[in-house]
Amino acid sequence: MSRVEKILSEIDILVRSRYPLIYILSHEEHRIEKLISRMIKNQKKAFKVWSVTSGLKDYKYHIDVEEEKNDVIETNPIFTDPLELLEHIIKNDEATLFLLKDFHAFLDDFTVIRKLRDAVYKLNASYKNIIIVSPVLKLPEDLQKEICLIDFPLPDHLEIFDLLRDVAKDLKQTNSKLVNLNKEDGLALAKAAQGLTLFEAENVFSKAVVIDSVLDKRDLDLILKEKQQIVRKSGILEYYPSTSNIDDLGGQTKLKKWLSLRGKALFSEEAKKFGIPSPKGILLLGPPGTGKSLTAKAISNFWKLPLLKLDFGKIFSGLVGSSEENMRTAIKTAEGLAPAVLWVDEIEKGLSGEKGGKSDGGTSARVLGTFLTWMQEKESNVFVFATANSIDCLPPELLRKGRFDEIFFLDLPSNKEREEIVKIHLTKRKRDFKIFDLQLLSEKSKGYSGAEIEQSIIEALYNAFYEQRELNTNDIAEALKIMVPLSTTHAETIKGLREWAQTRARMAA
Repeated sequence: MSRVEKILSEIDILVRSRYPLIYILSHEEHRIEKLISRMIKNQKKAFKVWSVTSGLKDYKYHIDVEEEKNDVIETNPIFTDPLELLEHIIKNDEATLFLLKDFHAFLDDFTVIRKLRDAVYKLNASYKNIIIVSPVLKLPEDLQKEICLIDFPLPDHLEIFDLLRDVAKDLKQTNSKLVNLNKEDGLALAKAAQGLTLFEAENVFSKAVVIDSVLDKRDLDLILKEKQQIVRKSGILEYYPSTSNIDDLGGQTKLKKWLSLRGKALFSEEAKKFGIPSPKGILLLGPPGTGKSLTAKAISNFWKLPLLKLDFGKIFSGLVGSSEENMRTAIKTAEGLAPAVLWVDEIEKGLSGEKGGKSDGGTSARVLGTFLTWMQEKESNVFVFATANSIDCLPPELLRKGRFDEIFFLDLPSNKEREEIVKIHLTKRKRDFKIFDLQLLSEKSKGYSGAEIEQSIIEALYNAFYEQRELNTNDIAEALKIMVPLSTTHAETIKGLREWAQTRARMAA
């Protein structure tokens, strides 16, 4: 059973159980209308739809000769005022499901809230239900105990595939050359389009035809670009097109092996049948500059999954209650774009208010609770990649087993790893590493992080360029000599991290 079918089954149970007030969180009004009308077609219950512009109308389900159709019967607009509407619902004796659009806009008005509460008490003993459909969560405290909240998922790839077949059918009737897809290609496009609403998916399929006069498997790139737009519109997540490769990581042999093993079974139906659960994520702990962020980018490229970065600065906005809503939006966006990697960089900074307890009125605690509950219960194919420079500010409930599949500690690179890091950065800058004394540079960079070694090579390049000559070993050695590494300036902090990780984390190298 798909997520959509499970949610519809839940709504069906609520309606049959005579729950008076249901709030569905979704941008897709038309899709909700169609799905709910199909859900109740065999029940002896009328279905009416209301909007502030059209008023209340009957929604009739009927079978057309060729296909199923759902239509709102065009009648004269009635009860466009929300108070008149609620009065009508209270007095109406017929068993009816009322679907209300735009109603969230009136939930700032205490008179409307009071009338809605009156309606709830009357409906509780009747066969009438109210469903509010809204793209935003607007839940007055007065109604929190009366409302049942449903977060409706975006369409899965099968729903989008059905839409794609309809689009292809219409295009072929116009011109058979406009479509060049077999079933396998169509499913690939539908899976790539997960995260889009049906409206957005239909638009991008039409756009693909306009661009090159054919809908085919080459339109995957166009769909991915459209998904990047969705991430930007969320205003909370960032889309990272990853160009980093796992070979860019110096050392980290145990971490690389762990990622390779998970990559083979990642979100695979075959792995699920074998008894392997979907991976939840990892927490990468280590001093700054040891390659944690680079690893996130490399994982995305290695697994061929989109990389989404969660910015806690955007989560904690100034409006009361909006931080929790922002977290829910971020989670919903990530789930919509699944399979994906959700990168939470420097997670301790985002959740530092939790440790303090009362400094932010409990906002951090509530955001953390939302995030942890999702991590524990998530069924979506979102792999959480969290990084942290410090362990002190992380709440213990985040670190307990079951939240992450594994906690890895990324220490400062060893002698051999420093050689490999120098080699990687010289090659990246089109230098032949064989003419450099890698062993000497490794010895000179003892206690340096990967980022510090890279910066010393960049500093050496500046000096060589200024003197109009080629880079040599001595240039890098001199740059290393004048740099003071973090292992010196923050020796106590790094020592504390190592001691904590010895018994609580797995070594990355």
